[in-house]
Amino acid sequence: MRVFSIFFLVLFGTFIIDQNIKSLFVDGYYRVGECIDLELHYNKGVAFSMFAFLGPYLKWLQALLVAVLLFVIFKEGYLRRYAFPAGLLIGGALGNVYDRFVREGVVDYVAWHCGFDYAVFNFADVAIDIAMLIIVVMVYFFPEKSRD
Repeated sequence: MRVFSIFFLVLFGTFIIDQNIKSLFVDGYYRVGECIDLELHYNKGVAFSMFAFLGPYLKWLQALLVAVLLFVIFKEGYLRRYAFPAGLLIGGALGNVYDRFVREGVVDYVAWHCGFDYAVFNFADVAIDIAMLIIVVMVYFFPEKSRD
């Protein structure tokens, strides 16, 4: 029961924080910086606008992928060990998929332009990246002990 609580609290917390920050930018927040601009961008694709050619089908494909990922997490018992990073991962993914259904694309707002000029991302993207980093570290540096 504890792992479900951790998972769902992190998932909902990530989703709520993500959507609230995005609302600020949809409502017009804008700030120019030396290396980072905080400005509204709509990403109609995935990372670096890949697969934008899929148009409205992309949101359904991503929703299906999130559903399959949730199924695997629960079926294989990954929640027992990875409740926190799984919550970050699914919360971030749902935040971006939600954008595709209610807005014209994923709301990105952190535009990095020092050294290169193409990285635009959001809180959900960072949550997903942190989740993957935690999972990789846990798998490779803190492997689960075998029950033999």
